[in-house]
Amino acid sequence: MPPHPVDSGDGATLAATAMAEIGEIARFEDPKKLVAFAGVDPSVHQSGDFTASVNRITKRGSHRLRHALYIAVLCSLRPTGSKRMQAFYQAKRAAGKPYKVAVVACINKLLHWIYAVLTRQEAVADVA
Repeated sequence: MPPHPVDSGDGATLAATAMAEIGEIARFEDPKKLVAFAGVDPSVHQSGDFTASVNRITKRGSHRLRHALYIAVLCSLRPTGSKRMQAFYQAKRAAGKPYKVAVVACINKLLHWIYAVLTRQEAVADVA
């Protein structure tokens, strides 16, 4: 069985998958709506005075987009990856965040960057 196209690590495939899943960026009023669509926004558990201290991501929306972004973040955290993403990840880890929480924060940051690039319709100047 051939490998899943998103697992190949090919940046063009990841970008195409993300763009296909996002569709028209005008559907999203702000980057938080895009984050919610990808399903990487935190869930909220509260009742009365109780507020849960452990919140997971909602996983609603597109699982293909979530998976493509996860692979893209893992690739950007490699030594040859994005210096900006690595610095953001290291800041989260230095703040005491667990590995997966820091990775999801990186996915959230990547979605904010994607939203900014698509809404401004500008070329990305600092990718690495």
